Amino acid sequence: MNGNTRPSPWTTSEAIRTYASGALWTAGLVLVFVVGHGPDQAGWWRIRTDAAGWVFLASALVGGWNFFPKGVRAARTLRLDMNFLMTAAIAGAVLIGEPLEAAAIAFLFSLAELLESSAVVRARHSIDALLRLAPEVATLVAEDGSERTVPASDLRAGERVRVRPGEKVPIDGVVVEGQSGVNQANVTGESVPVAKSVGDPVFASTLNTDGFLEIEATTDAGDTTLHRIARLVREAQSKRSPTEQFVQKFARYYTPAVTAAAVLVMAVPPLLGLGTGLMWFERGLTLLVIACPCALVIATPVTIVSAITSAARHGVLIKGGEYVESLGATCAIAFDKTGTLTLGELEVTDVVPLGDMSGDRLLRLAAAMERRSEHPIAEAIVRYASETGGLREDGWTVEEFRAHPGLGVTATVDGARVAVGTIELLAPADDARRFGDHFDALQRAGRTVVVVSRDGVPLGLIGLADALRPEAPGVLARLRREGVHHQILLTGDQNYAARAIGDAVGVDEVMAELKPEGKVAAVREIVRAHRGAAMVGDGVNDAPALAAADVGIAMGGAGSPATIETADIALMADDLNMLPYARRVSQLARRLVRFNIAFALGIKAILAVGAVGGFVSLIVAVLVGDMGASLAVTLNAMRLARLKPRQAGDPPRGDHVA
Repeated sequence: MNGNTRPSPWTTSEAIRTYASGALWTAGLVLVFVVGHGPDQAGWWRIRTDAAGWVFLASALVGGWNFFPKGVRAARTLRLDMNFLMTAAIAGAVLIGEPLEAAAIAFLFSLAELLESSAVVRARHSIDALLRLAPEVATLVAEDGSERTVPASDLRAGERVRVRPGEKVPIDGVVVEGQSGVNQANVTGESVPVAKSVGDPVFASTLNTDGFLEIEATTDAGDTTLHRIARLVREAQSKRSPTEQFVQKFARYYTPAVTAAAVLVMAVPPLLGLGTGLMWFERGLTLLVIACPCALVIATPVTIVSAITSAARHGVLIKGGEYVESLGATCAIAFDKTGTLTLGELEVTDVVPLGDMSGDRLLRLAAAMERRSEHPIAEAIVRYASETGGLREDGWTVEEFRAHPGLGVTATVDGARVAVGTIELLAPADDARRFGDHFDALQRAGRTVVVVSRDGVPLGLIGLADALRPEAPGVLARLRREGVHHQILLTGDQNYAARAIGDAVGVDEVMAELKPEGKVAAVREIVRAHRGAAMVGDGVNDAPALAAADVGIAMGGAGSPATIETADIALMADDLNMLPYARRVSQLARRLVRFNIAFALGIKAILAVGAVGGFVSLIVAVLVGDMGASLAVTLNAMRLARLKPRQAGDPPRGDHVA
């Protein structure tokens, strides 16, 4: 379970050189305080040869070795970067007899790099720490029912394990015996234990709280949901966001430009008789240190990494910095209906025969057809028929079965062509008037209406209803308060049923009776109209529409490996409350990125003016302009770790930074 851990940045060779440089710098300061330093030398090149000078020089060489090779390589290839700037500044400081400043630059710049690396690694380690939450051993059940303890890393799909109260689940699987509450916060972010019984999925590293469970593994040990989350988060952290790409490109031009500016500061004023060459050389060196783009370059990636990691710890999987920025900027979100705004558990409410066929026989015929389909409507009809004893097929022979996405199913039953689905599945000439008042009454009641026909003749209607998620109205209202001003409901369901849900949750627009390709076209139009939009669906069924949006957000990712792989953002819990949290993370990350970039540029501009005017020394430049600025943007980015989800009914500031 620990194969993905990384070495601490505090124990690397770079860190050891930093410690040594700091110790030598401190020793040099002590020598200066105790015995002083040698007399000043005349001329430009004033390398100090007193004891303190040699100690400072050693400090500069040891600390500078962390970036000297990179700086020399940058100079040779004319691709100037921060390593070149620091290398040039240290060399110049030594040559003009300022070894204390040279040592300070080497030590403090190395320390700043170490702190930045630690911040990023710390964020990334928090994901690896999730893997370490999984137990190292498991209780394996043999075919004869006996138990033995085995390493959890050896478990394979199909094997059975037993988990007692207080133990952690060692593998992804399905409960085959027992019932209990399971705390799965580290996978889905849910704050309370979830009841599990036979047939329910469970995830590796979650905690069995109060009952006995026997679980059949559905994955191998190295391919659990938690492993997939960790792998995808690591991949997401390595992807550059649009802002990061821009800053990297900007830095490629910025560094040569400020280098040229420093050379001009060193050369032009002495030529104009405005001071000594040594004075302006020192100011130019100071400008080089101030201009180092370290804080500017780190401002975006450390924020994005912090956002992705913090979200993952609370059950929101964001697949890259691009989606962090896009979700935070969007003001339009399209929602699927079934399984997203509703619970996705359709129930048969009405069976209305229209001819001589009885309601029971009508239901049995529909169930005989729908047993061959995996659509939620089909599952609801089959479940209802099973509960009422209507799963007998009365000797019907079902052949040539065919599913029509967005419409229903057809088949040949005892030589007759039977259709179960929407009105559009019948002959084009048919319409709702053939069903009398029944069809309109069911629609006005907000029912999804399924038509059963044989050879084009309607046999009856089946009405279904899907319960609204209780948190949905509050979640959409909160999103609206926080800037999502355009909310659209997209569904393949019938217009009346869609509008009943749309009115209940308060969306701005309802687009109903959409086939899968119609959903894709609708999402593309929403993206065009609002210059960007997100789409929220319940997984693989909505994959084409999710792909058409700027950000595709899938719910219930923990129960579907395919959803984790295909969505841009996956809400691991089947909980709509996590959507506002995901957007808050993205919004705060965007604000922090902009603030950090502005802060880094602003502080450098102020210090640059001070350096040219002679008010800023080399030590102040590295303490404030480099180390200070880098540390400030890093600590600012880490605020994202304090952002917590909240429920729809919680106080308005519940998910703000504490």
